[in-house]
Amino acid sequence: MRYSLGFDIGGTKCAAILGKGEIPENHKELILDKIAFPTQVERGWRAVVDELIASAETLLARNGVSHGDLIGIGVSCGGPLDSRTGTVHCPPNLPDWDNVPLKAVMEERFGVKTVLQNDANACAAAEWRFGAGRGYDDLIFLTFGTGMGAGLILNGQLYSGANDNAGEVGHIRLAQDGPEGYGKRGSFEGFCSGGGIAKLAAAMAAEAQKNGEPTALSGQELTAKTVAIAAKNGDAVARKIYRVCAEKLGLGLSILIDVINPEAVIIGSIYSRDQGLFDDIIKDVIAREALPLSASVCKILPADLGDSIGDYAALSLAFQE
Repeated sequence: MRYSLGFDIGGTKCAAILGKGEIPENHKELILDKIAFPTQVERGWRAVVDELIASAETLLARNGVSHGDLIGIGVSCGGPLDSRTGTVHCPPNLPDWDNVPLKAVMEERFGVKTVLQNDANACAAAEWRFGAGRGYDDLIFLTFGTGMGAGLILNGQLYSGANDNAGEVGHIRLAQDGPEGYGKRGSFEGFCSGGGIAKLAAAMAAEAQKNGEPTALSGQELTAKTVAIAAKNGDAVARKIYRVCAEKLGLGLSILIDVINPEAVIIGSIYSRDQGLFDDIIKDVIAREALPLSASVCKILPADLGDSIGDYAALSLAFQE
């Protein structure tokens, strides 16, 4: 029997994942075993990579798997990075990971082809192979979580651009002013991300309070989740906040539909959790803003892999070669 090995690397936690070496009909049967641990970035990259390798060796040993049984290794990590050389270049959440040769390290240790990709691209590959994107050749995956990024599957291939910067849709300016995201006010990420929604909520709740408009948001921590709960409970200000977010999401989607002409856009995290706050609004905006022929062939879908998407993302890259 053959196996796949994945590494999911983030600023908060990391994981080593052992999977099957063939893609099963039911994606839930892919993951066989996993070890996760807190990253503790202050340790430095060498200590974290050493723990990833040790965790992988533990997984292999307790499942009776040798290095020779592996079909490949996938590594999902925040960018910037160079997928061609397999080198990480100092991501914001991994501050000392500058010029870290992850591909070379893993290939030397395990003797098998290793593919490194940024996390948005890896998640796109995961949803395409195992989740909501199965059966589509042209799709976009939007993270819509802490930030807003995209992974692109074009003509049945993961597309990362000339230097791995394809899909940085969070930088698109959707308005001359608005919440700041990706270093730009009024950006797609400024309106459509966890941080962006919190900033938008702070401004709109303060304005409501100034105008004497009652809202349950006063005096509580403002996050995408708390605002969504208030909106679903009928709070008028919270509903206005999500309407602004949904309108900008629809505008961003319309741009992507016109430029890429995808069969599907798969949206994760905040949209997947609170789809009912978005769908009617984004449908109206797309009908108004996007080319009708392009919009007519594009489905807007929630991500299917849930909280395990990072595990599937890493393993999906092992099948890339």
